[in-house]
Amino acid sequence: MPSTEEGAGESPQWFTQIAHELSAAWAISRKDMITYYIKPNIIVSGILFPLFMFLAFAVGKNAPPGTLIPGLIAITLLFSASSIEPVSIPIERRVKTFDRLLAAPISLHSLVFGESVSGFLYSLGIACLPLALGIILFATPIEHAPVLLIAMVLTAFCFATLGTLFAAYPTENVGEVMSMLNTVRLPLIFISGVFIPISEIPQIGQEIALLSPLTYGNDMISYAYTGVSLYSLNFL
Repeated sequence: MPSTEEGAGESPQWFTQIAHELSAAWAISRKDMITYYIKPNIIVSGILFPLFMFLAFAVGKNAPPGTLIPGLIAITLLFSASSIEPVSIPIERRVKTFDRLLAAPISLHSLVFGESVSGFLYSLGIACLPLALGIILFATPIEHAPVLLIAMVLTAFCFATLGTLFAAYPTENVGEVMSMLNTVRLPLIFISGVFIPISEIPQIGQEIALLSPLTYGNDMISYAYTGVSLYSLNFL
């Protein structure tokens, strides 16, 4: 039985296990960053698609450009966070490298977390572009910067895990996963107050909006810019 002096310098077993799992998760995320961040389909689905979709609906609005920045940040987080895993996991199934991850001496939690972190970090980086655009070009004021940071982090991680969830569908075809994912992503942007304020849509639409995580992310981001929240964030 080890003495107290011998065990004093050793890390607890649970701490060593957590460190091992986090290290494995980071290795998976770093692999995705290096391999998939600059792929054309990631750039199109994560950057260009939300940008052009937003412009298509924003051009006809009689609103100052700066007031549209919160909505642009929200849909950028939605599409960019959920675009990495639906591409990386099917491709790795096809080339059989995903089998190595499943056989690796790590937990399933580490695998899921590692795959999600790559989308999470990617979306935060991309979302900084409209954020900087609003500050530099339109001098858009941010009333509650800490709330904006919290909203971006929570929204990005939420939709990164959404992408991982859909990527779990057993297929080697990226298009199949993206098709299923878009059946969820596209309706979300229309019921979550991004283009049409929730207070202006019919009552049944307002009730459906409560089921969308983008509703709360968009509301928190709007509150960070304007100080007005539909869901009572004034306590922040």
